[in-house]
Amino acid sequence: MNFAGLRARLAQRLPFYYGWVILAVASVPSFGARPVMAVATLSVFVVPMTDEFGWSRAQFSGAVSLGALFGLLVSPFAGRLIDRYGSGVLLSASSAVVGLCAIGLSLTSPIWTFYALYVPGRAVFSSPLELGTSTAVSNWFIRRRPMGLAYMGIIQGIGLTIFPVIAQVLIDGWGWRTAWLAVGIFTLSTGIIPVLLLMARRPEDMGLEADPEKDHRTVPTSDVAAAGAPPSASNTESNYTVRQALATRAFWLLAIFSVFGFVVQAGISLHQVPHYIGQGVPTHLAALTASTFAFGQVPGGVFWSFWARRVPLRVLLSVAAATMSVGAIGTGFSSSLSTGIPMGFLLGVGVGGIHLLLRLTWADYYGRLHLGSIRGLTLPAQIGGQAIGPIIAGFMYDSTGGYETPFTAFGIIVAFAAVMVLTATPPGPLPQGSVLVQPIVEPVGD
Repeated sequence: MNFAGLRARLAQRLPFYYGWVILAVASVPSFGARPVMAVATLSVFVVPMTDEFGWSRAQFSGAVSLGALFGLLVSPFAGRLIDRYGSGVLLSASSAVVGLCAIGLSLTSPIWTFYALYVPGRAVFSSPLELGTSTAVSNWFIRRRPMGLAYMGIIQGIGLTIFPVIAQVLIDGWGWRTAWLAVGIFTLSTGIIPVLLLMARRPEDMGLEADPEKDHRTVPTSDVAAAGAPPSASNTESNYTVRQALATRAFWLLAIFSVFGFVVQAGISLHQVPHYIGQGVPTHLAALTASTFAFGQVPGGVFWSFWARRVPLRVLLSVAAATMSVGAIGTGFSSSLSTGIPMGFLLGVGVGGIHLLLRLTWADYYGRLHLGSIRGLTLPAQIGGQAIGPIIAGFMYDSTGGYETPFTAFGIIVAFAAVMVLTATPPGPLPQGSVLVQPIVEPVGD
């Protein structure tokens, strides 16, 4: 079936820019596949699964870290594939992997089966799903990129908000095996077909202008596509190659910031529900802290996107990290929902900020043309942080018998990152001839 022809005909008939279709399609796996393997969802499985099998918290957390390690290894390859072929096939395949792994987790018995099923699902979560969704949106929007990424983040945040609650309800009513089975079936039924049918790599591939003005929409025609008409001058941008990006100071500062930020995000996200259960909060109520943390990313995305074209991105990243620091330390010293929910919300607002703002910063600093490849090299920094955080918290819990010490340490780490990122100034425009003035028209597979 000629999916490219289907997309071109649809773009001709729509009364609005096709980029909004891309945003909607990218949001489907953001809502239905990514939350399944997120640590916020896994956190509600910690107690029932470790209690049933007698696993330690460090053993359980190790699957998150190992999954992140595998995600780190595949990230550069995923980025290059996205630049060349687009996000469609990769996102569909990733949704299938997540769904099948979740169904398989419902049959888990020895710990090696848990690792064998969770690790590939987490690897897909860490790399292809993150790269595919955010790069697709960034490729189709320039002027309205903060808004597009914020909308996708809101939908992802809603998924992260409701999945832990739904999983906890299923666990309370039918057991943790049924919960894994249900979320796996949901992912398979929603995350494959729409993405395959409607996802396209870049607007230039369809003869469209990237992110046109409100009252101007380029209609794709075979003549325009064949000629490779240049985009509007208002939407030209510097497009760094991987080699050029590696030579800038901002690249390395943002990568280090990603490590510190996501150590905290993953380390607290996985362990916050067990923390409150250990403080005597009933299990079904403790899950609310994970949902509050996830929900905080929804209004947080709106807030950060509003300021993204008004305040330097490095300043916003610093404020988001400082917000996380307060939430992390506050969570460590919290023993009830009266303080746990506000701290979880504050932490979520900060995490939502670094998610949105890092995606936006990479695209704004280095352009669209090689964005997948550049992010494929930088995403391992984020994945590395997500790998380290949960297992550090697990070992520190096993050593101290509580989460106050690791959560406080996380708060200090991200406070340092907040100061450091202020020095990550934009790399500036490239010399003449390095600006994208015509689309790439190499063949794109469906």
